Parts: sequence; structure tokens; C-alpha cells
Amino acid sequence: LGDALRESSRPVEALPVMQANLALTRRYWSHNDRAILGAQSNIASCLAELGRDDEALVLHRRVHARMMPLFGVSHARTIQSASNVIVVCTNLSRFAEAKRMLLEQLPIANRVLGEDHEVTLSMQRNVVINLLNDPESTKDDASQAERTARSALTVVRRVFGAKHPQTRVMESWLRHAQNKLETFGDDP
Repeated sequence: LGDALRESSRPVEALPVMQANLALTRRYWSHNDRAILGAQSNIASCLAELGRDDEALVLHRRVHARMMPLFGVSHARTIQSASNVIVVCTNLSRFAEAKRMLLEQLPIANRVLGEDHEVTLSMQRNVVINLLNDPESTKDDASQAERTARSALTVVRRVFGAKHPQTRVMESWLRHAQNKLETFGDDP
């Protein structure tokens, strides 16, 4: 029910349902770490949708820290949980932390999930966002963002098609990267 409410853009109503689900899972299936982590991850995502990013980050970090020993760093669930942390760090303008995690996680996502996977593409988009939005970004950062956006756009178009919303989003980030590069001019 909580997932259905969240998918129906009703996160305010979804959150208490998800919290009740977590309480029941802990009570009756306390031995099932996977179910507990899944419920916690759903709550963290719901908190993020509600704009409660600080709370979401704490919970996503906790889930990710428990996923690593349970599944290993190269498991799809662990990679997804890392991506969740990265997205919330990006939303909170914690660029250094997001970039550090991206440097660590993107090669793993590429190797395990492949460049066509939506989590890998999300990470690539977050590389671009972090490089462009960090107030300390340099011309080299803008250039890397442009290259990453161009490469990701090629994959997004192939995977989703030219008219897909994800394609439009990546096209927008590519334009943003190109505009940022222009602001640096010919400076080294």
C-alpha cells in the first residue's frame, strides 16, 4: 500500500504506511535483514520526496552501511543504496561527499550493471550535476561534465529513445555544461 501511494504521488500518506510496515517487519520478521533494509530504504526515499533530505540521508547511509557486509559491494542492491546516498547528497549540495562516492561507485555500477542500466545512468547524471553545481568547480570540471553528459546522452537515447523524459533531462544537462564551459571562455 505504501509503495502504491508513493507511486501515485502521495508521499504524505505513504510515509505512515511505510513506517507501520517497518514496525511490523521488525516485530514479526526481525531475522530478515533484507526485508528490514528494504522497508528502511523505502522510508528514506519517501522522506526525500517530502523534502526531508537530512533525515533521508541519515537513513540511506545506515541502509548502505548495512548492505555492504550483507550483499557485498558489487551487488545490485548495494549499488542502488549507494546511488540513493549520492542523490540525497547532491540534493543537499554536499558535492564533495557525492563526488567521492561517485568516483568509487560508478566504476562498480558500470562493471556490474552495465552502462545501459538506469542506476548507472543516474550516477552519470549525478556526476554532471555535481561537477556543474559545485561552486568550486573549475573549467576542467565543466569540461568533464560536458564529456560525461554527451556520453550519457548517447546511451540514454539508445536505451530510452529520443522523446523519453530522461533523454530530455540529459539534453538539458548537456546544454547546461556547454553554457558553463562558455562562461570560462579561453581561460586555462
